[in-house]
Amino acid sequence: MGEKNVGGRDRLARALLAALLTIVAISTLRKGKRKTGLLALVGAFGFGFNATTCFCGLNKTLGIDTTDE
Repeated sequence: MGEKNVGGRDRLARALLAALLTIVAISTLRKGKRKTGLLALVGAFGFGFNATTCFCGLNKTLGIDTTDE
């Protein structure tokens, strides 16, 4: 993978978004809205991955490092 480039408030925000999107995914999947639920689930996995590994590929591409916040 790579070096850490996600930290501080950015990491917290990504963790909260992952939790929120997980709730949205469960709710919409229960209502039978498969596309919306699956998109929310993919987003939750993405933000959760960023928050747990402290790495974001887009941040790396753009040269953004929030670990010093």
